[in-house]
Amino acid sequence: MNSIFIFLYDLAIQFYWFAIRISSLFHPKAKQFIAGRKNLFNEIKNIIKEQDYIVWMHCASVGEYEQGRPVIEKLKAENQNCKVVLSFFSPSGYAQRKNISDADYIFYLPIDTKNNAAKFISVLKPQLAIFVKYEFWFHHLNELKKKNIPVVLISGIFRREQLYFKWFGKPFLSVIKSFNKIFTQDINSLELLNEFGFNNAVLSSDTRFDRVLQVRNNAKQFPEIEKFCGDEKIIIAGSTWPEDEKILIQFIQQQKNSELKWIIAPHEISEKHISNLINQLGEKAIRFSQIQKATIENQFLVIDNIGMLSSIYRYGTIAYVGGGFGKGIHNILEAAVLGIPVLFGPNYKKFREAKDLIQMQSCFSIRNEKEFHSKINQLLIDKKLYNQCSDGCTDYVKKNSGATEQIVKFLNKEILKK
Repeated sequence: MNSIFIFLYDLAIQFYWFAIRISSLFHPKAKQFIAGRKNLFNEIKNIIKEQDYIVWMHCASVGEYEQGRPVIEKLKAENQNCKVVLSFFSPSGYAQRKNISDADYIFYLPIDTKNNAAKFISVLKPQLAIFVKYEFWFHHLNELKKKNIPVVLISGIFRREQLYFKWFGKPFLSVIKSFNKIFTQDINSLELLNEFGFNNAVLSSDTRFDRVLQVRNNAKQFPEIEKFCGDEKIIIAGSTWPEDEKILIQFIQQQKNSELKWIIAPHEISEKHISNLINQLGEKAIRFSQIQKATIENQFLVIDNIGMLSSIYRYGTIAYVGGGFGKGIHNILEAAVLGIPVLFGPNYKKFREAKDLIQMQSCFSIRNEKEFHSKINQLLIDKKLYNQCSDGCTDYVKKNSGATEQIVKFLNKEILKK
């Protein structure tokens, strides 16, 4: 292994850790990042039992967890002796899922140093490691390889511009090749891996398709939201950021006599943000925590909690999913599975499902309020177009489901030897 690469990598990790420690003095999430890793190895030693048959799944954050969840559930259903350890890198992922029932143990992933990786794998003693989508931590993967512990990547997605495929990323590429199996989301990822000499990759689609089908079939009902909606057409804006909300507010302010009703679930639910959003929407707005006070006059419902969004898309006529004016769109499949046309911002290029649904003309990207206005009105007026979009969305999700079955079948046969 290239010693210069390892030196530079370790230097970057130490610098990152130092920056996080400084940030923790004034940034709550950075503080959680540090606190959650304190006494981590002792915590693992004290909780995990010596006789446990450990399957370890690592997820960067909440989105990756939703991809891994169907695999966890099916693995545990078919292997009663299996104990699942779920690790997160981000505080948001850990905080939101620390009490979930489908994993037996939940921890933070330690910072990726050689010593940390050796300690973590030593105290965890996994029989199998599953990584979701990406986040290839060099020392952890190298340690798993050294100990001959099987490693699988699920819902993997690769692009030529990623560092692994650059000349300076070859050490990473060699570690990724040590995966026993890589299940890719799309054919482009598979072909790219094949081009770089991978013989351990296979096309499987994305486990999120299976997950959103699960959510659709088990969606919670909210009678108070049904009462709020009545017989009106509903626009549901999910996981919105301020850039998204600016466009929504501009549109709403131009539709003073509109009978449309809105449900807005912001990504950030701090009191400051919720209050600001309520104020911008005006006197016809109400937050979900006060929905018992809602009257027929209320036109805007602001969701001020986390965990409801995937279930309330079912009340929508059209969905808008946020994030597309920032780092990238959030999960559009949660709405698409319900046959709801979805609009989102311009930053969607890293998301295969968005590109596919745009090509099918079932979902649409908008760049500003003018385009949002035009597309919303078109979908509301043109019933034929709306039905085509609706059918296209549901068919697309169904056709791309099945990855979970394929992955668990492989794990049972080739690794767990069932």
